[in-house]
Parts: sequence; C-alpha cells; structure tokens
Amino acid sequence: MDVDLIFKVAAIGILVAVLNQLLIRSGREEQAMMTTLAGLIVVMMILIREISGMFQLIKQTFGL
Repeated sequence: MDVDLIFKVAAIGILVAVLNQLLIRSGREEQAMMTTLAGLIVVMMILIREISGMFQLIKQTFGL
C-alpha cells in the first residue's frame, strides 16, 4: 500500500470534519450531512480504484 493513499484519505477526512463542524455551528445541518456524504463517496471512489488496480495486478501475476 502506498503511503500517499493514506495521506489522501486522511486529508479528505480532516477537510470534511472541519467543514462539517463549520456548517453545523452555522445552523446548516443539511449541508453538513451532504458534505459528509460527498467526502465518503470521494474516499470510496479512491479506494475502489486502488482495489481494482490490485485485482488487475493479481490477474497479471497469476495469468488469469
């Protein structure tokens, strides 16, 4: 696993957490929830891309 991937996910998590707190304190709970969901979707897409690359590497390694 690449260390850059961990840093990307952590940076997105920190950014979403800060935005979430700012929006909640300003009384915009709906936007805070949507920001959290958007951050989750972005992280899931990054992880799916990495998992797909891992499966491609396994296919190439074993000649499947």
